[in-house]
Amino acid sequence: MSPSRVLVLNSGSSSVKYQLLEMNGSKRLATGLVERIGERTSLVRHTPLASGGETRERTGQVADHDAALKAMAEELAADGLGLDSPELAAIGHRVVHGGKRFTDPTVIDEQVLAEIERLIPVAPLHNPANLTGIRTAMALRPDLPQVAVFDTAFHTTMPESAARYAIDVRTADAHRIRRYGFHGTSHAYVSRATARLLGRAPEEVNVIVLHLGNGASASAVRGGRCVDTSMGLTPLEGLVMGTRSGDLDPAVIFHLMRVGGMSADEIDTLLNKKSGLVGLCGDNDMREIRRRIDEGDREAELAFDIYIHRLKKYIGAYYAVLGRVDAVAFTAGVGENAAPVRAAAVAGLEGLGLAVDEGRNAVRGGGPRLISPEGARVAVAVVPTDEEMEIAQQTYALVGKNN
Repeated sequence: MSPSRVLVLNSGSSSVKYQLLEMNGSKRLATGLVERIGERTSLVRHTPLASGGETRERTGQVADHDAALKAMAEELAADGLGLDSPELAAIGHRVVHGGKRFTDPTVIDEQVLAEIERLIPVAPLHNPANLTGIRTAMALRPDLPQVAVFDTAFHTTMPESAARYAIDVRTADAHRIRRYGFHGTSHAYVSRATARLLGRAPEEVNVIVLHLGNGASASAVRGGRCVDTSMGLTPLEGLVMGTRSGDLDPAVIFHLMRVGGMSADEIDTLLNKKSGLVGLCGDNDMREIRRRIDEGDREAELAFDIYIHRLKKYIGAYYAVLGRVDAVAFTAGVGENAAPVRAAAVAGLEGLGLAVDEGRNAVRGGGPRLISPEGARVAVAVVPTDEEMEIAQQTYALVGKNN
């Protein structure tokens, strides 16, 4: 039998998340995390799912990404799942920014590496870390296909009318300024899973996908293809997020520079790390915000109302973009677990065919499920995302195609 396992790597600036998957049957064999890379007290956490064993944790300094991947390899080997296994078909890498060029999963070579590096100016926090993980993995298994799966790829089907900003075209083209969108692997997975839940083909279904985690984004998906999304040149645009402002009058930045005396770096930190829910009420955990609301905290209530107001605006906007909506799908940490967010987001939109059933909405956990009333004109669903599975499936399909 040909190799049928895929290792998925998500390399951050100080962490590496990984999953090993068996593609025949789509089963997870192991999952893990190496975090605080470069610090004195790094953490390695590994869960051997194939054997049903308990999660193992160890601390100690993990100096760099090379050491992190070697630690991962040791943990996998301890379960008989080492990187030298002939059953390993490929390594799939999450890469945040692929620009306009990368519209599909791509086997990595030196030209691909160079292009990912060239895109660093538009993804300075993410692409360098992704590159480091790729190069380290290539050094460990130079004989193995390495595949990049890009967060931006699903959104490259947006028409120019949605992707372009209304600024001078020559300036925009010279600096690659356009709307790229992110969370693409999640939006792709959830839009298809929603179609399956409805018993229909993705090509027949129009879906509004709401990926609501600490980072949050919305997308309008027509017949399996993204036609609009809320994030833009960077992940800062769009919905109110845990620590990001989302949509903002650009002149606020000029005002902070001229009147507030703030530097570009200070404003960058403000908008990306000190805004959103944490800027409004001091908390970016929706569970804590809801607890505070239940205790009568007005600051938390206002933060929640601002969050919902922005979310509802995007639902309405994407309804208009699509013309016909078959389903609205909630996903990611908040989307999957916060029933009050789902209820509030569609409240008052009954005229558009949107509503949730209180009992169905209150159910926690489980797989994809409908939370709209029986016979609703538009399905409202909770669809757990699975970005690692999406990356593994795209990687395996490409490697199989090339073999």
